Amino acid sequence: MIVCGDDGLAHRLAAELRGVYAEQVTLVVPPSGRRLRQPMAGRARAASAALLDRVVNAAVNRTGANGEPAAGEPVVEAPEITEAVLTEVGADRAAALALVFDDDETNIRAALTARRLNPRIRLVLRLYNRRLGQHIEDLLDQTAALASGDGRGEGLDASTTVLSDADTAAPALAATALAGTGKVVQTEGLVLRAVERQPRPGEVADPGLCTLALLSATSNDPAGADGSEGSGEHGPRLLPDEAAVASATGRGTVVLEQVSYSGSSLPAGRGGVPPFASLFSRRLRWSLAGLVGCVLALAVALMIVADEHPLYATYITLLDLFGINDPALHQSTARQVLQLLSGLVGLLLLPVLLAAVLEALGTFRSASALRKPPRGLGGHVVLLGLGKIGTRVLTRLRELNIPVVCVESDPDARGLATARRLRVPVVLGDVTQEGVLEAAKIHRAHALLALTSADTTNLEASLYARSVRPDLRVVLRLYDDDFATAVYRTLRAAHPHALTRSRSVSHLAAPAFAGAMMGRQILGAIPVERRVLLFAEVDVAGHPQLEGRTVGEAFRAGAWRVLALNTAPPGGRRGEADPPGEERVPASGLVWDLPPAYVLKAGDRVVLAATRRGLAELLGRRRRERAGA
Repeated sequence: MIVCGDDGLAHRLAAELRGVYAEQVTLVVPPSGRRLRQPMAGRARAASAALLDRVVNAAVNRTGANGEPAAGEPVVEAPEITEAVLTEVGADRAAALALVFDDDETNIRAALTARRLNPRIRLVLRLYNRRLGQHIEDLLDQTAALASGDGRGEGLDASTTVLSDADTAAPALAATALAGTGKVVQTEGLVLRAVERQPRPGEVADPGLCTLALLSATSNDPAGADGSEGSGEHGPRLLPDEAAVASATGRGTVVLEQVSYSGSSLPAGRGGVPPFASLFSRRLRWSLAGLVGCVLALAVALMIVADEHPLYATYITLLDLFGINDPALHQSTARQVLQLLSGLVGLLLLPVLLAAVLEALGTFRSASALRKPPRGLGGHVVLLGLGKIGTRVLTRLRELNIPVVCVESDPDARGLATARRLRVPVVLGDVTQEGVLEAAKIHRAHALLALTSADTTNLEASLYARSVRPDLRVVLRLYDDDFATAVYRTLRAAHPHALTRSRSVSHLAAPAFAGAMMGRQILGAIPVERRVLLFAEVDVAGHPQLEGRTVGEAFRAGAWRVLALNTAPPGGRRGEADPPGEERVPASGLVWDLPPAYVLKAGDRVVLAATRRGLAELLGRRRRERAGA
C-alpha cells in the first residue's frame, strides 16, 4: 500500500492501514519544512538525483539487521508525485494507492500517472470537488476496464474511489450537535441515524433496527471516558449480542434507526425569491392591519347610519377614503363625520403604502445579501467557520431542517455562497472579539460547532461560550487527534453535565479512506465515543463467514453484523424462486428487515456494520486464501 499526502490525514491513514489491517505501507510526503508546492517548471528534474537517494535509503531502512521489517512504515520525501517517484516506491506492483494531498490538481495528476503505470492498482483520491471527482472516477475506471482486454474489466481487481474528508467527517460533526437525531450516515436515498439512549428504570428501550453499541459503563470513569481502543469492560462495546445487551444493566445503548428519504429538503426560496412574509416588517404589517380594521369599522358605521347594503356602504367608504366622492354637504351630521374620518384614514394610508413599496424593493434588492439572525431566534446551532468542513456541515444541518447561524471572519470564504443560497443567517466577524458570539445569539443557542481551521480559535470560542452557557452542547474540530483527546477529557471533567465532543477530521476520515483502499465501498462511519463503526457494502461471494450462512449465523459479536440486502442488479436474486423454508425477499432495492433465516448466496451484496478490525478480518482471510491458491 502506498499513501501520498502532505497533512495529518496521510499519517493517520498509514497508521490505520498498518495497525488495523496489518498492511505493508510506504508513506510519500513532501520534504521536511515544506508544505506548499513549488512552481511546476523544472521542479521534478531538479529533484531527481536527490529523490533516488532518498528512495534507496528508505528501501534500506525498511528492514532491520536481521532482514525483518523495521518498526513503522517507510517514509519517502518527494517534492512532486511524478512517474519516477511512483516507479521507485513500487506503484507498478502495489495493491492500492491513496492520494490525499490537500490540492485536487496534485491528486488528479498523480492518479492519471499511476493508472498508466499500473492498470490493476486500486486508487483512492481525496477531492473536494464532488462533481469533478465523479467524472475522474468514471474516467479512471474506464481506463482500467480497457486495460483488461475485454473492455469490461471482468476479474480485474482495480477500482477508483473518490472521497472527501469533508464529506466523510461532516455527518459525524453535524449529528453530534443535533438533539434526538444522533449520528447520521447518508448515501443517496439511504438515511440512517444512530441514537444514544440512556437507561431508564422500568422502561424497555426500543432496539430500533439493531443495537450497535453499549456505551461506557461509567460516564465519569476517566479510564473509559474517551472510549479508546483497549478501554476494557468499562469502555464501549461495539456490535454486542442479545445476551450482552440484556445483561448490561445501567449502560446506555446506541441503536440504529432508519429515516425514509423525502427528496430535497432545502428551504424554500433558495432561488433568490424571498417568501411573502419577509417582504414587510412586522411593524408595517400591523400598520396595514390597523388601517384595514379602520376601513371595516367605517363601513359598518355607514351601513348603520345610512341604512345601506353592506357592499354599497363599503364602496362609499372607499370612495371617501381615496378622496374621489362628492362632499356630503346636505346630508346628516353623522354622514359628514364619517366622510371626514374616512378622509383622515386615507391620509394615513399614503405613507403606509409608500413604506410597503420601499420595504418590498429593499427586500428584493437584499435577497442575495447575507441575512442577519432574527431577534427571537433560539434553540439553533451556532456554526463557526465556513471553510470546506464548515460548508459541508452547514449543508447537512439544513437538510435536516436544523436552524443555523454561521460566524465567519473572511468575507470571501467559500461557504458564504452556500449560506446565501440556503438563506442562513451569517455574522461576519472574528469569534475571538467581544460581541461576535452574542450577535449569533449564543446565549439562546442549543449547540456550538467550532469548525475553523485554527485549533486555538475553536478552543477559545468554546471556552467563552461555556462561560456564557455552562450547559451548552459544544463540538470542536481539532487538527491533532491527541490534542482533541486531551481537550475532550479536560472539558468533560470541568463540565460533567454538559455534552462536549472534540473531533479530529483525520480521525473521522481515515477509516473510510482505509476501507476504500481495501477494495470495499464504504458508505459511512459513525463514531461511538472515541471508537468508530464502519458501514460497508460487501459482496458475499468469497467470504466463508457470510456465504452459505443465514443472517443470524453470519453475525459475529464485536466484529460485524449484516444489516441489509441489496437485491438490485448485478447482485441479488432477481427472478429466482425462493427455496422452501426461506422467507421471500423483494426483487429489487435495499431490504432492511431481513429475516434471520435468510441464507446469504454468492450473488448477494449486503450492507453491514463492522468494527475496523472486523472488517479487516473479512478481507484478510479472503486475501490469504487467494495467496494460497
